[in-house]
Amino acid sequence: MKTRRDIFQAIADPTRRAILALVAMQAMTPGAIADSFGSSRQTISKHIQILTECQLLNQQQSGREIYYYFNPNKMKEIAEWLVPFAKMWDDRFDKLEGIMKKYKSK
Repeated sequence: MKTRRDIFQAIADPTRRAILALVAMQAMTPGAIADSFGSSRQTISKHIQILTECQLLNQQQSGREIYYYFNPNKMKEIAEWLVPFAKMWDDRFDKLEGIMKKYKSK
């Protein structure tokens, strides 16, 4: 399936993040996912479609049911992209901590 959406656009929505958290625990059918939310099945289906297009969810047919699985490898790509930013903020917080210690000791 060709990815036509940006992965960050996909995880920007709180409902899609909740779906990812839910499916990360166990594979689920679209109906089971929808039952966990107060939205219509069509709305949840659209969210699932976006997550699938971004490859955050994989699907597998089992008999008549389709199960959606969390794709940790795709989430790992996001985490790896964030590493330099986390290091930058850690460095800044370390500098701030040093400044605060100087003021505290005065």
